[in-house]
Amino acid sequence: MSHIDADKLKVFTGRAHPELAQRICNYLQIPMGRGRTELFPDGELIVKVDEDVRGRDCYIIQPTSHPVNAYLMELMIWIDCLKRASAQRVTAVIPYFGYARQDRKDEGRTPITAKLVANLLERAGADRVVSVDLHAAQVQGFFDIPVDHLSASPVLIKWFKSLKLENRVFVSPDVGNVKRAQVYANKLGGEICIIDKRRKSGSETTAAHIIGDVADKNVMIIDDMITTASTVTKAVDILRDNGVKEIYIAATHAVFAPPALERLANCDFTKIAVTDTIPIGTRAEPIKDRLVVLEVADLLGEAIHRIHHNESVSALFRKDGKDGGARD
Repeated sequence: MSHIDADKLKVFTGRAHPELAQRICNYLQIPMGRGRTELFPDGELIVKVDEDVRGRDCYIIQPTSHPVNAYLMELMIWIDCLKRASAQRVTAVIPYFGYARQDRKDEGRTPITAKLVANLLERAGADRVVSVDLHAAQVQGFFDIPVDHLSASPVLIKWFKSLKLENRVFVSPDVGNVKRAQVYANKLGGEICIIDKRRKSGSETTAAHIIGDVADKNVMIIDDMITTASTVTKAVDILRDNGVKEIYIAATHAVFAPPALERLANCDFTKIAVTDTIPIGTRAEPIKDRLVVLEVADLLGEAIHRIHHNESVSALFRKDGKDGGARD
């Protein structure tokens, strides 16, 4: 990694995931930017930056996970604060982008909230956005500023390789994730299978049948996020009915909205890996013995380093199977 002038590059954190922000600063070998969010008795927020940022390249780390509205508002206040303090550039680093699933009108009289959030972030003053595994890649097009859409695949591929599994099949838990499963099958070798899933409502899904052969195979289920875990647990049930050996689940974002952990605790899978784009804390206690949390700090840190030095970010993902966070 080329030298970083800690006086020119500043990384700040909101309240959503300060541990991740600190790990990013450790990777970049710079101190965390001095600033804080304070809460007034009436619930209003104020952000205070305690150092000079005039002319600096500033990054604010803030996944917009639960409570999504509070963290989104805090992120916009941070951006506004840094812009008004004359930062040269403000980049919103949003490891998990809340509202990304509301990316289109699939029925009448509904909003496209992902576009609204993009507008709000731009209006707040963001010059650039960095995110990981957006639910729908087209959300990038909702912005009129540069968006660096990172993939957690280097981190997950490294974990898959460590398992040293033979006779493996990559399973997409629904038709929408086929491309994601294909990426892993191409990188690591293996077949892909698809679970034909029919959705009843926003919280309930019904897995219909499986396309492909999984009998006596080691199965790896790939998804971008686990929210209520309805999709993935139903996929595990149908895979077990089809005679698989072991089932490994990998997802970038551990949303784990109720009743996800209750469902996962009663689900017959071998291991589940998620990244730390969203803080896990003690939420996952019911599955702690089968849970692996993979860190994305090096991936995000390297992306920030490359953006700061006007280097290619996409080059991170052309290292076939190599850890995307590795320093050059």
